[in-house]
Amino acid sequence: MNPKIVLRIISYLLLIVCVFMLTAVVVAIFFNELEEAKIFAAVVGVTVFIVGSFLFWTRSSSQPHPSFKDGFLFVTGSWVIVALFGALPFYFSGAIPSFCDAYFETISGFTTTGASILTEIQSLPRSILYWRSLTHWLGGMGIVVLTVAILPLLGVGGLQLVKAEAPGPTVDKITPRIAETAKYLWYIYLGMTVVETLLLMCGGMDFLDSLIHTFGTLATGGFSTKNGSIEHFNSAYIDWVITFFMVAAGMNFVLHFRLLTGQGRSLLKNSELKAYLLIFVTATLMIAWILNLQVYPAFKDALRYSAFQVASILTTTGFVSDNYEAWPHVAQAILFLLMFVGGCSGSTGGGIKVIRLVTLFKQAINEMKYLIHPKAIFPLRLSGRVVSKNIVYAISGFFFLYITILLLVTLAVCLSGVDLLSALATALATVGNIGPGFGLVGPTKNYAHFADPIKWLLSFAMLAGRLELYTVLVLFTPIFWKR
Repeated sequence: MNPKIVLRIISYLLLIVCVFMLTAVVVAIFFNELEEAKIFAAVVGVTVFIVGSFLFWTRSSSQPHPSFKDGFLFVTGSWVIVALFGALPFYFSGAIPSFCDAYFETISGFTTTGASILTEIQSLPRSILYWRSLTHWLGGMGIVVLTVAILPLLGVGGLQLVKAEAPGPTVDKITPRIAETAKYLWYIYLGMTVVETLLLMCGGMDFLDSLIHTFGTLATGGFSTKNGSIEHFNSAYIDWVITFFMVAAGMNFVLHFRLLTGQGRSLLKNSELKAYLLIFVTATLMIAWILNLQVYPAFKDALRYSAFQVASILTTTGFVSDNYEAWPHVAQAILFLLMFVGGCSGSTGGGIKVIRLVTLFKQAINEMKYLIHPKAIFPLRLSGRVVSKNIVYAISGFFFLYITILLLVTLAVCLSGVDLLSALATALATVGNIGPGFGLVGPTKNYAHFADPIKWLLSFAMLAGRLELYTVLVLFTPIFWKR
């Protein structure tokens, strides 16, 4: 393990994020927010100076080839440090006076969780809101994947970095070189950003609102410029546009590439995609039927609100188009169960991931078959391919860790005096990178009421959830630090 290599790559990453922060300076100047423009520029200037010093100090490691250990350390360290850097404009501008709150808001942005401590959003400067949601967009496809896409100096080591960050049990390469794969995924991400922004503008949003809500949609983050989230706009057109792109963002982005390159038939064989769409359609129709009977007389309204909220919770986006805590209890129960699912592997969504649940379900079926035919062999197949036992073991271990972290976070939040439902919803919403939940963190509430120690714990939970637990938790094992 070479700390100099890790520090050097993190330095390059900070330079990339600085470039994006400069766009916030442009937004601040455009809206005549000169104080905010100075703060953004000052943060960039100081960061560039510090990074320059690090690069000079580590110049002997100019051609790094990070090992797997370096990859884990870099990925976790980069998210922690980038969030620290990203929190400074919030803190120094006075938009978020507490640094704990500023860091919570920023790590929530970069991890695409969407959990917020802000009680009055619309009064904030536009440039601050822009930077807040830009953290979503950068964290959605992954700031490490962005680094691999831009910096060819990483060479073969790029795969180690992407594997350490990639959401899902496997990493799909659509080209022989991982850097080329990262670039293509970012091209798709950028293209979808342009299309959704234009469609939202056609629905009456101004350019900045359209862009910010696109950031939140494609990153499955959920930060909005309005106190009432998407409900503020009260537009069926906007609801359906965002619903479509939330569902698309919850899909594996490799499938988008295959669809665009004429390989659409492979989507029909994809087990995870079929399960993902089945869950979405089934939950949407069930809740729509319930809402049509008890809340909305017109089925089109029931379907609109149901599809939006199911997509938002399933993909871990966290946008809100209606106060779902006022819905019938059965509808709430379905949404609560969806909090355990998440998007597809290789998507910007969080949660356990559909592929893991499908794998565990099929393995459970096989175990029952073994009880009847102990000597038989039942291969576990996904998308027509046999899944190795090692992957099944890794998924089982992940599931155990996920539930364990959920229970520990729930217990810690309960110890702070919060009721059980709110504590469990808080754990699910942060570890699963969802944002809003139920009870004290419901769609009309936020995380401002938690004490600082709990906010730091939840910040860790968001980071661990975004990096698929193993990447973060492995740093706490003694074997990681042994040579």
